[in-house]
Amino acid sequence: MKTRKLGTLEVSAIGMGCMGFTHAYGETPAESDGINLVHKAFELGCNFFDTAEMYSYFKNEEFVGKALKDLPRDKIVISDKFWPEKFQGHDFAEEKLSETGIRKSLEGSLHRLQTDYIDVYIEHQMDDGSEEQVAFVMGKLIAEGKIRAWGQSSSTLDQIKRAHAVTPISVIQSEYSMMERKWERDVIPFCAANNIGFMAFSPLGNGFLSGKYSSKDEFKGNDVRRVITRFDPKNMDANQPLLDLINRLHSLQRDFGVGGGVLPVDVHFIAHGGEQGVRIDIGRSRRRRHFGSNFLHEPLTVLMIVAMTLILSGIVLVQRSQE
Repeated sequence: MKTRKLGTLEVSAIGMGCMGFTHAYGETPAESDGINLVHKAFELGCNFFDTAEMYSYFKNEEFVGKALKDLPRDKIVISDKFWPEKFQGHDFAEEKLSETGIRKSLEGSLHRLQTDYIDVYIEHQMDDGSEEQVAFVMGKLIAEGKIRAWGQSSSTLDQIKRAHAVTPISVIQSEYSMMERKWERDVIPFCAANNIGFMAFSPLGNGFLSGKYSSKDEFKGNDVRRVITRFDPKNMDANQPLLDLINRLHSLQRDFGVGGGVLPVDVHFIAHGGEQGVRIDIGRSRRRRHFGSNFLHEPLTVLMIVAMTLILSGIVLVQRSQE
C-alpha cells in the first residue's frame, strides 16, 4: 500500500476510521468480529487507526485499545480526537480547552487506548478564539512525549494559520469527497505548501456515493444518516441522476475489469486526484466483504478516468432540503 506523510509521520494511504464499530451507522458488529477486522486491515497494509473520545462517549476508544493491544505498537499510528466541550455528567473543574482540561482528556484517552502516547492528537471540531491557547498546550505535550503530533478537524484556513504559527500542525481532518470539495479553495493548498497532511473522512459521502441507498431507505435509532441532509428523501430524489450515474459507473468497473464492491471513483478522486499533501481515510469498513475494494483497490486506467469524467460532467448535487 502507498504511504502518505502527516508532518513527519508516515502512514498508510488508506486508514481505518473506527467510529462505526461502536455506533453511528446502524447495527454494530460483535466486538470480536470488529477486532478481527482491525487485524485484517493491518495485515493488508493499513497502519493508521482513527478514533475519538466523543465516539460512543469513550466506548470507541476502549474498543480500539482492545483491538490494537496485540499489534506491534511501533508499527501502528493511533489518531485520537478530544472534544472541545464538557460531556454531560462528567466532572471537569476547568474549561475543557484549558491546559488542565486537555491534560485530563488526554490521560483518560491514554488509559482507554492502553498506550502511553498518542501519535496524532486532534481537536475535534473547533472552538473559535482558542487556537493559540490549544496550540501552546499541544507543543508542551509533544515535548513531553505524550503525543507525537497534533491537528485540527474541520477548521478554516484562518484557524489553521493561527495555530500553526504557535505549534506546527501535522494534519487537518475534514470531510472530503465529490460531494464536499470546499477545502480545495484554500485549506488543501495551504496544507500542501506547509507539510501538513490532509486526512479525508467520509470519502464516499457517508455511503451515499456507494449507490446502495435511495429515498425509500429509512435510517433508525442512532444512525447518523437520519440527520445528514444528503439522505433526506427530497434530496435523494433530487439527486437521482447521480444515483443512476453511480450504477453506470459500476458497469464501467465491470467493463474495465476493476474490482467490485465499494465504488472506487472517490477513492481515486482523493488518493490520486489530490496527490499533493492529501491522504485518504476510506475507513469505517465493518464488513469483511468490503476490505478487498477498500484496502486493495486497483488504480484506474486513463481510459476509465476519461469515461468517468465525461459522464460526471453536468451533475449538480443537492445536499440541503428543497425550499
